[in-house]
Amino acid sequence: MARIGIIGSEGAMGHALASVIEASGHEFAGGIDKGGDPARLADHSDVLVDFSAPGALQNNLHAAIGAGIPMVIGTTGLEAHHHDAIDNAARAVAILQTGNTSLGVTLLAHLVREAAGRLGPDWDIEIVEMHHRRKVDAPSGTALLLGEAAAAGRGIDLASNRESGRDGHTGARKEGAIGFAALRGGTVAGEHSVILAGEQERLTLSHSAENRAIFARGAVKAAEWLIGKAPGRYRMEDVLEL
Repeated sequence: MARIGIIGSEGAMGHALASVIEASGHEFAGGIDKGGDPARLADHSDVLVDFSAPGALQNNLHAAIGAGIPMVIGTTGLEAHHHDAIDNAARAVAILQTGNTSLGVTLLAHLVREAAGRLGPDWDIEIVEMHHRRKVDAPSGTALLLGEAAAAGRGIDLASNRESGRDGHTGARKEGAIGFAALRGGTVAGEHSVILAGEQERLTLSHSAENRAIFARGAVKAAEWLIGKAPGRYRMEDVLEL
């Protein structure tokens, strides 16, 4: 049994996590939100799960390092300097950061990487995602995760080959580009499709999230797996041994 602390416990994901933690036989070590003390929570936990906000990440990492415990980071909207901070923290403790903790999405990313690598650059790649009307970042962390998988399959850098927000007279599609389209509305938990379009044929790889509980279950599985691991930066793919 592990003591799992939640950062961002009052959000939708926080509530889902608390339910899954208790159902799985672990101990809910407590939770904090904006203004809370992550160091105090870390002192009473075996592992932290962070679904809060990018602005809180640095303090949360310091808390994990101070307590010498691992942390799962599911917070989205992270930028380059956040990833630098995670890299630095991973020298001291085990950190697993992902844009999506779903086991199904983890396998989807693996398949996207394989497909992108085997089909070659003459197949256009477009990533379409839809989420509920309250989501504040776009493209979603999951869409970017899938884009990174596609880029890795082709051996290219996503940042240099990304197209999004097309509007107006944009000209022809750039050869080798990875395109993104973000849809928002209703109460959609998460829909992601990766379309690989070739000459007179098209392959679509998709995942549908019906409830946030799938992300909570994946996060708890990742937290279980991370306990006892050596310092370093880990991925959901490592949990599934892909």
